[in-house]
Amino acid sequence: MKRKKHTSTEDEAQIDMTPMLDIVFIMLIFFIVTTSFVKEKGLDVNRPEDNQAKNDKPSKALSIRITADGTIMMGGREVDVRRVVANTQTYLAENNTDSAAIQADEDTEHGTVVEVMNQVKIAGIEKVSVLVKKS
Repeated sequence: MKRKKHTSTEDEAQIDMTPMLDIVFIMLIFFIVTTSFVKEKGLDVNRPEDNQAKNDKPSKALSIRITADGTIMMGGREVDVRRVVANTQTYLAENNTDSAAIQADEDTEHGTVVEVMNQVKIAGIEKVSVLVKKS
């Protein structure tokens, strides 16, 4: 009895993909059915808007310097304590700012610094910081 040689390409073994495709479709249907599409309850959060987008130009703080002898300097010139309000309002008209920095010498009287702070707040600036310069 002669054996037939397997020389033709038609007789080669092939993988049947049908059972694997059936399993994939069954898994797909299972995941679709078990997925819940209900919106969960929770709080709606109102986030604040970006402040940087509103400001066209960056704001710089008003700078006031008080020397040891009580001399008040604004914008490089000497100012009387009674004119701090007017000079601050002029500065606010020209610049977009909401803060002021008072640089006081270590030996400056506290009453002068407090008076300048009050004058700046009267002019309309609420954020006032005090810096101490050592002599």
